[in-house]
Amino acid sequence: VGAGAAEVVPEALESSVMLASHALALLGVPMQRIVRMMREISEQQYVLLRSFFHGASDVGAHLSDAEQSRLHSVVLTSGAYAIGRTLDELGLAQIGVMVTSIRRQGVRIIEPAPATCCVDGDVFVLVGVPAALVAAEKRLLQK
Repeated sequence: VGAGAAEVVPEALESSVMLASHALALLGVPMQRIVRMMREISEQQYVLLRSFFHGASDVGAHLSDAEQSRLHSVVLTSGAYAIGRTLDELGLAQIGVMVTSIRRQGVRIIEPAPATCCVDGDVFVLVGVPAALVAAEKRLLQK
């Protein structure tokens, strides 16, 4: 049986998490709380990393480039169709696109709820095949 990596994790991420956990411990934060926070941070990062990195042995590696899922970001500017609407109303899942996160005023919302209302300045991080991403961007910005 061949051994291999199950996850690709940037060293900067893991070292930052370790430094933060030590700093919190020195500040007197209970260890159980630190471990829970660090686990949540890691899980959120790994979800995004799986969207970025595709290996030769991945399921779907035989697919063409146009059939491979990828990440794409869209900024909602003034006048965008999505502003004031919920994610559920936009129906991005029906066109094959998943919203992995939204960055709003410097805060990242991981796996936003369907009831999340879109506001001017939101940055959407989407996952899907190229054709679906084009359709999703058009829906977010123009309808």
